[in-house]
Amino acid sequence: MINLAEINEAHRRISPYIHRTPVMTSTKLNDLVGARLHFKCENFQKIGAFKARGAFNAVLQVAEAAKPKSLTTHSSGNHAQALAYAAKISGIPAYIVMPRTAPQVKKDAVRSYGAEIIECEPVLQAREEAVQKIIAERGSLLVHPFDNDMVIAGQATAAKELLEDVPVSLNSIITPVGGGGLLSGTALSAHFLAPFTVVYGAEPEGAADAIYSLKTGVVEKAKFIKTIADGLLTTLSDRTLEIIKAYVKDIYLVSDDEIRAAMKLIWERMKIIVEASGAVPLAAVIRQKQHFSGQEVGIIISGGNVDLSAFFDA
Repeated sequence: MINLAEINEAHRRISPYIHRTPVMTSTKLNDLVGARLHFKCENFQKIGAFKARGAFNAVLQVAEAAKPKSLTTHSSGNHAQALAYAAKISGIPAYIVMPRTAPQVKKDAVRSYGAEIIECEPVLQAREEAVQKIIAERGSLLVHPFDNDMVIAGQATAAKELLEDVPVSLNSIITPVGGGGLLSGTALSAHFLAPFTVVYGAEPEGAADAIYSLKTGVVEKAKFIKTIADGLLTTLSDRTLEIIKAYVKDIYLVSDDEIRAAMKLIWERMKIIVEASGAVPLAAVIRQKQHFSGQEVGIIISGGNVDLSAFFDA
């Protein structure tokens, strides 16, 4: 299990390469849910998402230990960008497997960092098979988007900063959950630094695997996949599930309509751009507002990489 020393060392290691993102509040949203919300805005992070933290922590370590020929991963977008950027900074070629349906804005960003994209069908098996082919043909080192202790320790630094920067004790923290890297890292930081803070996850009804995995104790697949939250389509790994089972209280589901409504509220009331996946935790707090009533709640906005072509390509 990752310990506090590893999280602190990860934070020291990546600090020159990332932003210490702000924590923002909104009186309107506080009034809406009857709680005091503290938004950790990872939409302002390098590459526009928290994924920069884990990617840099992993890439910097492997580059120091024994610089690999190249790096590879599979991702629908944000980890793809993060790994491409970290690889560029470290001078290592990167080959990124992305679903053909990934948002164009994320593909463009990956290419802008000099990485090569290999497109595949939008299912986990196709992603994993494509990565294995790259490893076999090019000798690349896999930096998994969440099933990696170095990545998880890096993601944990977002909650570490949140707990350090909020001037009150948080009753709870809630994050989105896809593969579980952010949620498990958040749960570890809270466990070590704020053991009375309760951690929750939130995921779309159209990609509901984590909630069933938490209930059954084994990694489950979603019964169906259909959601606008494209960053949350992956299942947990055994590694992330073990941490989540140990330190996460519950996982809440939200509909796509609730995600859209939460996204609209953040755009309109806070004047910041968040992607659908990043709005999922607020949607869950709104849906469960009786549960969170009167609390100090930390919400990690995971990213802000939105495809704006619909607004500007006309």
